[in-house]
Amino acid sequence: MLGSGSPASGAPYQVPGMTQQQGPRGFGNILGQARKMTELFELIDSVAASEANILIQGENGTGKELIADAIHQRSERAGGPFIKINCAAIPKDLIESELFGYKKGAFTGAALDKIGLLELAERGSLLLDEIGEVPAYLQTKLLRVLQEREYRPIGSDRLVRVDFRLICATNVELEVALREGKLREDLYFRINTITLRVPPLRERSEDVPLLAEYFRGVFNDRYHRHVESVSPDALHLLVRHRWAGNVRELENAIERAVLVCKTPEITPRDLPDTVREDVDDASEFIVPPHRTLAEIEKMAIVQTLKRTNWNKLEAAQILGLYRPTLYSKMKKYDIKNDRTARRGARVTH
Repeated sequence: MLGSGSPASGAPYQVPGMTQQQGPRGFGNILGQARKMTELFELIDSVAASEANILIQGENGTGKELIADAIHQRSERAGGPFIKINCAAIPKDLIESELFGYKKGAFTGAALDKIGLLELAERGSLLLDEIGEVPAYLQTKLLRVLQEREYRPIGSDRLVRVDFRLICATNVELEVALREGKLREDLYFRINTITLRVPPLRERSEDVPLLAEYFRGVFNDRYHRHVESVSPDALHLLVRHRWAGNVRELENAIERAVLVCKTPEITPRDLPDTVREDVDDASEFIVPPHRTLAEIEKMAIVQTLKRTNWNKLEAAQILGLYRPTLYSKMKKYDIKNDRTARRGARVTH
């Protein structure tokens, strides 16, 4: 999935072989060829043209706003406005006036009439980012608008009828907010007709090379650089990194690398310290005494599988193996996921 970067020309950089239509490598301005991403693309394509409310869940930096953009552009409302509001970035006592607008003199400081964002989204789409930050009293008012499609601006007797498609986004599990009483249950069920879960980058590490290549091109264009590639050693570090900040963190890492790179290719020394820490960790590895090479290999495979939560594709990439080779070695050393085996045993009994 792409981040905020874009070439100086304003047109998205094209990874060789990539199209801007849905396909195995891209979907609009979103990149991804991992299975979880292609499934997400298919779901977006299925629901975008509908009028159903959409809830997008994903960690910070995964590109939830890009998903919302793709939904709007593929909907029947693409010709209308797309109004976005980050509920976490606006003081709670101002969200109501931003959404609903107000009449001149409605409160101190209301020197002029203000049109609310709900009204500005007429015949278009409205994105409420971080919906869980909306105050409880305002959730009730928002729910009423979604049910009746009309409201009155603050201090006004004018009835405003609205026609918009609602898209919500959040970086938290709203089920937790429900249990803690921070979100009304009736509002939750109203906004999540369709839920789209955007996977974090660590769950689709096979997309890292594609994204790294994209961002290399973006920042080459932006800074008029001529970095031709990412070295295999650097790419290995990028793939094995956990990316707590997701695609946004990867974007920043490649931007730095392009700026400091002194050779035609990005090398490990061009990457941020946080990405290179894996090299330091590896240098401290001590080979256990009195172990055969086969035993050491088995230990390395087991530890890598545990570190990746038994994601075999990710483990194979970290170990520098083809996935079938990893499967073969797991069979050779009788390596099994203990948790899976225990669940199977419980079912059997």
